[in-house]
Amino acid sequence: MTQIEFYEAKLAYEMDPSDLFEAFEKSTDYIAVDARQFFGFEREHIPMAINLPHREMTEESTKHLDRSKIYVCYCDGIGCNASTKGALKLTQLGFKTMELIGGLEWWKFDGYATEGKEANSGSEFVCAC
Repeated sequence: MTQIEFYEAKLAYEMDPSDLFEAFEKSTDYIAVDARQFFGFEREHIPMAINLPHREMTEESTKHLDRSKIYVCYCDGIGCNASTKGALKLTQLGFKTMELIGGLEWWKFDGYATEGKEANSGSEFVCAC
């Protein structure tokens, strides 16, 4: 693999918070997946995200999901690998996935709003829904 191929491959499977924010504003093809346990999601999450803990991802628990969408998995941030585990499991189950680099931590660092018991104010996207 060349260096160019490496970076192209990396960008095919990752996005940063500004990419996700823009994707939400322009398209309904993306769904944020909080791959952490429920208590983390309840505390704080990306607006409109669904909570699907990576440990609970199975054919049964994902049968209601639209397979035409792109599922962007995230977790707390660089000290957490739930997003990687979630993206792997969803890919193994046949879904199109990406991983949000920096997770919830970088989402907030970039100034975007969150929801939940410990919600933070910030830039809010206008959904393309």
